[in-house]
Amino acid sequence: MAVIEDPVTEQVPVAEDLFRVTADGAALVGTRCTGCGTHYFPKSLSCRNPRCEAKAVEQVDLGRSGRLYSYTVQAYRPPALFRTDSWAPYAIGLVELPEGLRVLAMLVGSELSDLRIEMPLELAVHVLYRDDQGRDVVTYAYAPPAGGGAS
Repeated sequence: MAVIEDPVTEQVPVAEDLFRVTADGAALVGTRCTGCGTHYFPKSLSCRNPRCEAKAVEQVDLGRSGRLYSYTVQAYRPPALFRTDSWAPYAIGLVELPEGLRVLAMLVGSELSDLRIEMPLELAVHVLYRDDQGRDVVTYAYAPPAGGGAS
């Protein structure tokens, strides 16, 4: 798993309840229906599966690994709401998770030319910028496994 880039600097998430970091690594915070087993990210207040009658959900960890389903390279500066300290073209990927979800995320940790559909990925924590209090504002992203991973 990719590690947090600067463990000395205090870090804060870009938004609450999207992901968490534990001793086991990073995980997306999602929900699963207790009736039909449908997973949701971000968290859902109830099951949205029209065939399910249970509707109750429980919080679960998701997305520690996945495969690249599709991606695009953003070759233009993102809008003002997307804050970053440095900018260069970057990739956004649709990552297919074992839970059956496809999640949009930044792709980090490799050259853009090395990205391949179906490549294995691991959830990572990525620094977006340093805020006015000197804290790193972090988000979730996906990166190739540290050891290169098996296809």
